[in-house]
Amino acid sequence: MARTLNLHDIQGNVIRAYGRYSFPYARYFFLHIDKAAEGRKFVDALRKVVTTGARWPEEAEKPACTVNIAFSFMGLLALEVPTRTLKGMPFEFADGMKARAFVLGDLDTTKVAQDDPEWDAHWDPIWQKNRAPGSGGAEDVHIWISLNAQLAQPGKAAPSPALETRTQWMRDLCEASGGGVRILNAGRDDRADYLEANAVFDTHGDVVLPTPKEHFGFADGIGDPVFDGQYRPEDMPDRVIGRGKRMNGKWTPIATGEFILGHPDESQELPPAAMPPEFSHNGTFMAFRKLHENVGSFNEVLEAESARFAKVMSVPKEEARETLMAKMCGRWSDGVPLAKHPTFAGWQAFKAGRGFDDPDPVKALENQMAFLRSPCASDFRYADDMPGNKVPGGAHIRRMNTRDYLDPLNQDGVDAEGMPYPNKNATHALNKRRRVLRRGLPYGSSDASKNTDETEQGVAMILMGASLFRQFEFVQQQWVQYGLDFNQGNNTCPMLGDHSTHKRHTIPADPKCGKPPYIMSKLKTFVECRGGEYFFVPSMTALRLIAMGVVDPT
Repeated sequence: MARTLNLHDIQGNVIRAYGRYSFPYARYFFLHIDKAAEGRKFVDALRKVVTTGARWPEEAEKPACTVNIAFSFMGLLALEVPTRTLKGMPFEFADGMKARAFVLGDLDTTKVAQDDPEWDAHWDPIWQKNRAPGSGGAEDVHIWISLNAQLAQPGKAAPSPALETRTQWMRDLCEASGGGVRILNAGRDDRADYLEANAVFDTHGDVVLPTPKEHFGFADGIGDPVFDGQYRPEDMPDRVIGRGKRMNGKWTPIATGEFILGHPDESQELPPAAMPPEFSHNGTFMAFRKLHENVGSFNEVLEAESARFAKVMSVPKEEARETLMAKMCGRWSDGVPLAKHPTFAGWQAFKAGRGFDDPDPVKALENQMAFLRSPCASDFRYADDMPGNKVPGGAHIRRMNTRDYLDPLNQDGVDAEGMPYPNKNATHALNKRRRVLRRGLPYGSSDASKNTDETEQGVAMILMGASLFRQFEFVQQQWVQYGLDFNQGNNTCPMLGDHSTHKRHTIPADPKCGKPPYIMSKLKTFVECRGGEYFFVPSMTALRLIAMGVVDPT
């Protein structure tokens, strides 16, 4: 029986990924509270415009600009949330992301912070100052606010005027607090009171189109999990394919409690939550991470490796580059899954048949987006590819969503015909408790020719779940920065991993092709964290309790 959620009580960015709903612009604000009473007044004013998860009746009725809010542990403390409630918060949330740097691989694992006091020197100043020892919390980040905006006009790279209107409204709100609430500098060098993010745009003459790409050139944000109650019952059968969990031979939605507090999770229990229940119910936790992409290093490594791969495999350079990208990611650059179309020729034929290369760029993008939103983009498994002949065991998406790969009944062998052994009954039992909701957008210039390691570009990553420790931190530590679960030893994720020590990515070869396996051996660290924090995303009810200053009436 499908679960019915009170979508009016849940913040909208929990229910939907705005970037996929044509909100290609975002501004992320980070605020500090100096006066609790003024902070509560600010929250009370802002909560009245927060975008909820309520469904939009028609496409045309989407808001021009959405508003959402979250709080760090220190922010809840600054707002004088009662100690009884704060004590019930998860320890990793109370610690904050900086204190968890060793677990996340953000800190050199051969050292400890005391031996490397400047380990975060490459972080943005706002995050260096956040929870800095001896600072007294004077520059701590207390509140996170996101504004997501639609295009002002189709085919033009400009946000709706509502984005600037809402931005100025919030500045005025802070100004009216008399210094009680301050917007912190979110920039690296110049004064900037927000981190600006936007989709990567492609220009076709006078037409400028937002794309699903990030700065390395991959289509992104495709396989986001689907949970019970997220969509209308009539929409769920299609939405859940490839994005839910596979149990008893069919796709079903993941339990709501894996992502939203106060609802049963996959263990059929209510996730641990702070008291009173009304404060946690319909809320969730969020990791915000600014991930810088070293585009120069990525292109340099790919250029050298593709030349060698082309020679070894006797293929053209273009095919070599695209194949290596696909083998690192697990999808071809346009999002077509390698598991379903494992050869370059097969991929080319597929995308031609789907109209990805239509002469009309608008139609070509529409065709691609229609595919990425369809079940075809996510309806695949790994139990029939245990050796990784199609999708290497260490590929990025295989690590981020292991699907049925870790089912202990899978056999790493071949059948009588020499084909990989498929366990048709393989389930997601060891994966369904590790999923996270992914939100956020790229930041930086869309001009790939100008992007280097030194220029500012990357992804403003937002990861949500009921347990930061069990979901985000586990995946980051055990599956991104380590490879044993995938028979990769110490090899890290080829795209997100730290490659300062382990620089290899192994690409198995189909025995039928007569070619040897290929090992990328000179990987560099392509993605670096530039800071971030853990936040609590409260329900609308909890926002009202925070604003009133009466969290527990008992």
